[in-house]
Amino acid sequence: MIGPVAVATSRIRVGSGGVMLPHYSPLKVAENFSMLSALFPGRVDLGIGRAPGTSAQVAFALQRDRRQPSPDDFREQMDELLGYFSRGLRELRFQSPEVSLLGSSPQSAVWAAELGLPYVFADFINPAGAAMAAYYREHFRPSATLSEPRVSVAVWALAADTDDEALRVSASARMMLLNLFRGRLIPVPAVEKALAFLAQEGVPIESVPEGRRIITGSQGRVHQSIEGVADEYGADEVFVVNIVHDPAARIRCYELIAQAFGLSAQPEP
Repeated sequence: MIGPVAVATSRIRVGSGGVMLPHYSPLKVAENFSMLSALFPGRVDLGIGRAPGTSAQVAFALQRDRRQPSPDDFREQMDELLGYFSRGLRELRFQSPEVSLLGSSPQSAVWAAELGLPYVFADFINPAGAAMAAYYREHFRPSATLSEPRVSVAVWALAADTDDEALRVSASARMMLLNLFRGRLIPVPAVEKALAFLAQEGVPIESVPEGRRIITGSQGRVHQSIEGVADEYGADEVFVVNIVHDPAARIRCYELIAQAFGLSAQPEP
């Protein structure tokens, strides 16, 4: 998707959020994103993550060597990947995207600080990441590509014209996540089906998923909540993540959030 979106636009940055590196060869990732960076200079971002990002069955299908458990060699993979961008392969320097490290655990903060990479914390997975962002800033080591620490936070945020409508639309994701945590993968359900399911389960809509932060509400309420999370993390940038059944509702969500933050929807030249 990065290539087609970059072709259709001219100003915005486009990238991955992210590539789960344990599933891939670092060389292959370097080749793909080097090509994209050459085609769209200064506009391609490469977010790297460590988590499986999927079910155990799919993770096994993606595994590089199925004869034995996948090795826990993420740090070595990261070093190899960054080496291609800094040194090139056989002295042929790769075009380099902007590389960020994604995370939701203390270990990711340690590696991002050691490697001098921008750090993107997944608050939508773990809402207790402010301390990890603080650790990253305190222990950051300047690198050839980044002189000062840079923190971004990815939040689950869903805006609608009213608080009630936003909460209602969020039912689809809440049902899907509740089933996921019970070990059952389902397509994103329609709102009506999700509301009926949650009622049948006797689960208050605001209470699921447990241990996750989902920001919902009207434009003003969501704007205020996002600003609050950004302040909590000391974040320089915020990523907005959500899952919505109706594409029109999702587009409306992003329109409202963009307007709230003064991001005008100017047409591309």
